[in-house]
Amino acid sequence: MDIETIKTFISLSNTKNYTRTARHLFIAQSTVTNRINELEKEIGTSLFSRNNRTVELTPEGEQFLLYANKMVDLTNSAIAELSSFHKYENHLNIGAADSIYDGHLAPIVLSYKKSHPNDSIKIIIGTSSNLLEQLQANIIDIAFSYLPLNKAEYKCELFREEPLILVTDYGNLKYQDGITRDELLRVNYLMCNFALGDVGQFIRGIFPKYHQFPLEIDNCSKIIPFLLFQDNYTFIPKDMAIPYIKARQLREIPLTDLKTPVINSYIIGKKNKVDLWNKLTN
Repeated sequence: MDIETIKTFISLSNTKNYTRTARHLFIAQSTVTNRINELEKEIGTSLFSRNNRTVELTPEGEQFLLYANKMVDLTNSAIAELSSFHKYENHLNIGAADSIYDGHLAPIVLSYKKSHPNDSIKIIIGTSSNLLEQLQANIIDIAFSYLPLNKAEYKCELFREEPLILVTDYGNLKYQDGITRDELLRVNYLMCNFALGDVGQFIRGIFPKYHQFPLEIDNCSKIIPFLLFQDNYTFIPKDMAIPYIKARQLREIPLTDLKTPVINSYIIGKKNKVDLWNKLTN
């Protein structure tokens, strides 16, 4: 099972057509057919169901596609890291949740690159759960996540603690002196889904079960445009909100009968990688 065969499988699963796959990969159609046949023979099951014009993944093919994508990502990461050995003193692949990166990590990375110009760093932005999957698949070296990882082979340290605050557009003067839980139920609340355990449960617990939000998004930075110049509200991490509050774009709304939980973020990775990061950035 070689990587070119895996890439051919992924391409065919996307195009659902042997001819288009051959054109995309600049190979003969017979090569595509032979690679897929050999792959199915090696695995011992059919990965595609075929008709006269298109192919579709079988349930086994759908499952194998998850592993195939990880194999390609891991191979690319390994090649990139190996090729960087003779160019850079250190090479790190880092993954971060968007609000952790925007609120905390970006200035650290900028300072790090200025003080270590001979180092290479690759940054991936994603959800906490996806980042932990990539960490355990060795695609990234370090994850900055809202979810901890309690496994013996990984070092998991508290990275930041920050409060959750309610914000709206700076020009929206409603509830500027405070808002109650009952009043919060009646405003245009936009759901930024942190998937953060207690924090996510706190937000959803304010609203009735199966409440339909006018907008729901899992990327904090992408919710900001929906707040500006509009009568909308949401909870976001305070450190992420501060630049917008200082620029008089967002306003913090005090809570009169609610206490928000503290958001914990974590730095996670193999001990040598976390120690290297801490050494380079401190």
